[in-house]
Amino acid sequence: MTLKMLRSALSGPLEADHMQYDEYKMASVLVVTYGDPPHVIMTAKPSHMRLHAGEISFPGGKVEDGDADLLYTALRETWEEIGLRIGRSQVVGRLDTVTTLNSGFAISPFVAVVDGQPDLLPNSEVDQILRIPLEEFLDTVAPDTEHNAPLSMFTFEHDGRIVWGASARILKQMRDLLSARGCLQERN
Repeated sequence: MTLKMLRSALSGPLEADHMQYDEYKMASVLVVTYGDPPHVIMTAKPSHMRLHAGEISFPGGKVEDGDADLLYTALRETWEEIGLRIGRSQVVGRLDTVTTLNSGFAISPFVAVVDGQPDLLPNSEVDQILRIPLEEFLDTVAPDTEHNAPLSMFTFEHDGRIVWGASARILKQMRDLLSARGCLQERN
């Protein structure tokens, strides 16, 4: 898989889906990919956070007053959390909104493709920045049998850490799109 393949497979409109999420708080994340072979940037949240403590997630957060749109929220939060300034032109598409089961968020995931390895600087909301080889990571998909949920749930694993919940559902969307477009090698 290459960044060119990734751009092509994940390119699409940036507008929000037409579903109503009135009972949810709106948030957005940025799925940042870079490198050859492609890597994805995720963050480990500190254990002291009130929501999602210790979880592995994408940079992002809730919509704040003054945010122009959901994409602006994702770009602003990425800058705040990991010191990475992404331009709208680097955002190639948007995945379907996912909801959290416990904290009540509807999360809009946007996908950015960045040339070169970006310099990153975590803020206090980030315990660790993870640079994960994307294709191998997507190959770790497994059913989530640990978290009792009414939705089809999945997990992904990197370096002994399990990614689950909304972040895993975002990764599953990416995996399905990349697989459908022939970007992922079949592994035994």
